[in-house]
Amino acid sequence: MHPLIPPRWKIPDEFQERLGEKAGRQRVMLAAGHALLVLHKVPRAGDPERQARLFWRDPAGAWQSSDGGTGAGELHEHLAEYDRIIDVIEEKSRTADEADEFFSIVRTATPLLRAVRHLHATLQQARESVDDRALIAARDMAGELERTLDLLHADATQAMQFLVAAKAEEQAASAEQIARSSQRLNLLLAFFLPLTAAASVIGMNLKHGLDDHSEKVFWAVVGACLALGLLVVAVVAAPCRRKLPQHMPEVLAGKKR
Repeated sequence: MHPLIPPRWKIPDEFQERLGEKAGRQRVMLAAGHALLVLHKVPRAGDPERQARLFWRDPAGAWQSSDGGTGAGELHEHLAEYDRIIDVIEEKSRTADEADEFFSIVRTATPLLRAVRHLHATLQQARESVDDRALIAARDMAGELERTLDLLHADATQAMQFLVAAKAEEQAASAEQIARSSQRLNLLLAFFLPLTAAASVIGMNLKHGLDDHSEKVFWAVVGACLALGLLVVAVVAAPCRRKLPQHMPEVLAGKKR
């Protein structure tokens, strides 16, 4: 007897031969009026292993679970476990407002969404092969779970991307402000550079002959240095006055709108 199949089950040998050592993918097996659903328990984030839960429907329509339960209600309870986990994720999404919180939601929802999607496909395949009201109800419930989880996953992903983009925009604005401040400081330094250089040279204890001249010479030197400073500022600031590409004003105007 296969280790995944309870010893009390009287199922076709074909099912045992088709089962591997591990659960494998979620699927349905059909043979001689028997139906065997190989489903996965609720996966955990970060755990690559999937725990199997089997449901067997005999030709008389009786259901049994590998966990020991009997009746079609066991299949409904299997789906209810997913539903409870999805409710927890949905509650977290209502209160989340940070990127790491949304990342935690996406990280938890991703394996769940994959499992629920395959679960829905398996139940749909079983429904197409077996006429059973329990399968119809389970298929419909799995479809609702997939839709809800898909929306939660998409919303959390978009919210996380928005927060990351907003943070990047804040950092870009901060960097631009720093660059502008640095530019102003550089222009200020460039403006006074000639005057500082002239003051340093004239202030040396050398006989340069300017000490005997009137103060008009002093103001003439100061004026010439300031004019030279303006020229240096104009040269330094010229690259910053380059025109934007033709499409840039339209893009910026679109952002303002």
